[in-house]
Amino acid sequence: MPIRVPEPLIPVFLKVTRANRAFVSEAGAQQRIRERALRPEPYGPPTRLEGVSVDRRLPNPLGWPVYDVVPADRAQHGEGQASVVVYVHGGGWVNEIRIQHWQLTARVARESRQRVVVPIYPLVPFGTAREVRDGVVELVRAELDAGNEVRLAGDSAGGQIALSVALELRNLGIVLPSTLLLSPALDLTWKNPRIDAVQPSDPWLGRPGGRVLAEAWRGADPIESPVVSPLFGDMAGLGPLTVLTGTRDILNPDAQLLRTKVRAAGGQMAWHEAEGQLHVYALLPTAAGKQGMRTIVQSLQPTDALP
Repeated sequence: MPIRVPEPLIPVFLKVTRANRAFVSEAGAQQRIRERALRPEPYGPPTRLEGVSVDRRLPNPLGWPVYDVVPADRAQHGEGQASVVVYVHGGGWVNEIRIQHWQLTARVARESRQRVVVPIYPLVPFGTAREVRDGVVELVRAELDAGNEVRLAGDSAGGQIALSVALELRNLGIVLPSTLLLSPALDLTWKNPRIDAVQPSDPWLGRPGGRVLAEAWRGADPIESPVVSPLFGDMAGLGPLTVLTGTRDILNPDAQLLRTKVRAAGGQMAWHEAEGQLHVYALLPTAAGKQGMRTIVQSLQPTDALP
């Protein structure tokens, strides 16, 4: 069972448990990369997820583990799925999928009546931004080729990947009906001067470690390439976006820049900014988290709900 922490104590809990260790210093980020190289984390789903069935795709041409989270009654009756969600988990490009991500995918599957596809992509020090971007593009295109309508979602580092994927799909002439970004990482240069104003109130993320992780993640690509930092991409013709961001998150200033760029390009964005909330607040067991979760599920509903 996840640990329940009263909302006012969550920042203290994050610091005491050193959840921010990989971000607050360069040494912490380098140590986390070494740890992951030596001891990769488990990634499988929990034994029980309410109201869904989880299957792993074998064989899988990507070479990564890919899971399908399906509403239980549809799995039992073998009903086809006309609409799917591809969800890319966060974790700073170095941490594996967490139980909160699995719980989110299960809730989206149950309440939107869709199959949720969960790729377990290679992390630093084994994976790079381009490799993962291209792999998720391939995954989305395979679903489209099978006749399915696809929605895309990601949180934090997964939000970076999701938006980079949406940009590449747009370049290929593919526009998705919905892309959901929860507290996305958008500019891996970490140069936005407004970060300095937010940093004292953010108990989780930090520039020093973030820059180390970004440098490892970019591979051979320039840090300002949209493959790595999607904020530098052309936002025209992307299709509808939904962004959730908290004001106590150092990624919030870049999310605001994204909103400006999308609207200047004539794009459509549903903007949900939660005052006083932390990074990926919709995954936290708080009142604001519950509201954020409802927003996520609603934004990923298929155009015509399946019967």
